[in-house]
Amino acid sequence: MNQFQVLLFARYAELLGSAQVEVNLPSGATAADLIHALRQLPGGDLLPPTPFLVMNHAQVRAGQQLDPSAELALLPPLAGG
Repeated sequence: MNQFQVLLFARYAELLGSAQVEVNLPSGATAADLIHALRQLPGGDLLPPTPFLVMNHAQVRAGQQLDPSAELALLPPLAGG
């Protein structure tokens, strides 16, 4: 098992009650696995169907394998100009 630390911002931090959460996942876990685990946390069921996940400041696709030592962040939709 690997421990993943995920930074949460704005509405997502409000939903999950913290600016950062830790999730334990097996080796080889993907972004989809992480999103599924986040949905199991209190408030996680209110996350959108496809939240924007970044790893080391680059967007992560659902099937992409995650690096437990990387910086992971779940970002809400951005708007403005």
